[in-house]
Amino acid sequence: MAEEAAAVQRMLAVAIEEARIGLAEGGVPVGGALFAADGRLLGRGRNRRVQEDDPSIHGETDAFRKAGRQQSYRGTTMVTTLAPCWYCSGLIRQFRIPRVLVGENRHFGGGVDWLTAAGVEVTVVDSAECVELMDRFIAEHPEIWNEDIGED
Repeated sequence: MAEEAAAVQRMLAVAIEEARIGLAEGGVPVGGALFAADGRLLGRGRNRRVQEDDPSIHGETDAFRKAGRQQSYRGTTMVTTLAPCWYCSGLIRQFRIPRVLVGENRHFGGGVDWLTAAGVEVTVVDSAECVELMDRFIAEHPEIWNEDIGED
C-alpha cells in the first residue's frame, strides 16, 4: 500500500511540475503525464492554449502527443492535475486508457463521472498543491479561466 501511494505521488509530481511550468509561462496551470504499465514515463505536457494560441493543447493532449504512437494503451495511466474536460475525457475513452489519476476536481468536475461510468478507473487524489495552483490562477486570471472552461 505504501508503495502504491509513493507511485501515485511520483506520477502526480510530474504533472504538477508541468503545471508550474505552464503557470510561469503565463498559461493555465494544468499538467499531464502518460505512464506505461511498468511506471515508465511515456510523455508529459501542459496546457499551452494561451502560450501557443491553440485551444486544443490541454495538459492531457500535450502529454498524449508527446508520448508518441503506442501500439496499445492497455495498462497506461493518464495523470492530470485537474479533472479532464470532455475533450480530454473523449481522448481517454477513444484510446481506451484504463486509468486516470486526477490531482483535484474541486474547481472543475469535467468528465470524471462519464469516465467512471464507462469503466475507467479514476482516482482523485485531492492534492492540496493542485488546489492551491488553481486557486491562485483563478484569482489572478478569472477571464482566462472562464474562457478555458467555457463560461462567461
